[in-house]
Amino acid sequence: MFIVGIDVAKRSHEATIITSDGEIVQSAFSFRNNCSGYNTLLERVRKLTNQRNQIVFAMESTAHYWLALYARLTKDGYRVLVLNPIQPHALRDLYIRPLKTDARDSLIIADVVRFGRCKPSSIPQDKLLALRELCRSRSYLMGMASDLKRKLIALLDQVFPEYETLFDSLFCRSSVAVLHRYPTPEKLKYAHVEKLSELLRQHSGGHFGEWKARQLKDAAVSSFGIDDCCGVYSTLIATFLRQIEELTREVTVLEGKIDELFSEFDNVLMSIPSVGPTLGAVILSEIGDVTRFASAGKLLGYAGMDPSVRQSGEFTGTRNRMSKRGSPYLRRAIWMATNTAVHFDPMFRAYYEKKLSEGLHHMNAVGHATRKMTAVIFAVLRDGKPYQPMLPCAN
Repeated sequence: MFIVGIDVAKRSHEATIITSDGEIVQSAFSFRNNCSGYNTLLERVRKLTNQRNQIVFAMESTAHYWLALYARLTKDGYRVLVLNPIQPHALRDLYIRPLKTDARDSLIIADVVRFGRCKPSSIPQDKLLALRELCRSRSYLMGMASDLKRKLIALLDQVFPEYETLFDSLFCRSSVAVLHRYPTPEKLKYAHVEKLSELLRQHSGGHFGEWKARQLKDAAVSSFGIDDCCGVYSTLIATFLRQIEELTREVTVLEGKIDELFSEFDNVLMSIPSVGPTLGAVILSEIGDVTRFASAGKLLGYAGMDPSVRQSGEFTGTRNRMSKRGSPYLRRAIWMATNTAVHFDPMFRAYYEKKLSEGLHHMNAVGHATRKMTAVIFAVLRDGKPYQPMLPCAN
């Protein structure tokens, strides 16, 4: 049996080949992260054996640089182990001279497999990375839409400051329809009541009608906003609205892809009532293989939800906040799941109310509940068992 340890990087990789007895049969060599480099790797391997079942490739899941090589090797029928970086790191300390070089790392990766210390993830790594890209791209598009909404509100504050008070949500269907047709007070005050009423009825499911149309026209007539100089504001409002709608459509498409891909993973995250497909996909894709975390506390730290410590001399801070050092995507997903859980899940609701009774404000109480949520997520993923709420015993 031959073991090929590969230290991956962006442009080129480093490989070392050893036997199952630890003999180095091919010292470290570099090969490019392209087709030519891949052929170089296989040439070195085939000099030793042409039997695919006698070769094991091993590499760390470093960023996304390993994915192309992993995909090509698995497609060609080779066995590939993707290791968590923490596994080779633990073995590195056993060497007398713990040097950190690509050549040494490729040997250490091979030794991890030889010693049987590797714990390959049961999660398909290529699909996990694809899911993470989908979730992060969705977050990026939603952030762009939010920025455009803030810009649009700023424009309305200048030309029609009263408009935002006329709807419960400025971006509800009926409001957006009005802004598309009448983006400024100058256009709205000359609108026909009948046409405006029909537009409102059509986009509000009959909730709004003539009374809302007259309310809008009255507000436009008496608006304190500035004039639409050269039609600039109406042009910008229309532009931002189109971009927001397009981004919203793209987010919907991505959410469909996320749901489809997430359903292929065998996990029980959605047994937690406040975790749906989208949040579950974010949590799973950011955590990956939960076995790389020794405890729920380690996972809490990875999410950046552990308390920061403020200490100087004999002073130790007592009002510490979240460190926010880890994955912002995971942190936001856990926070959102917790916010829902404290209202609808009996265990989290009881814990939240207990913290309120201790004098904490809402945000602080939810912050404490996120630690419990992280522990629940850790246990569910670790044990592979559905979530079961544990209610406090009655006194």
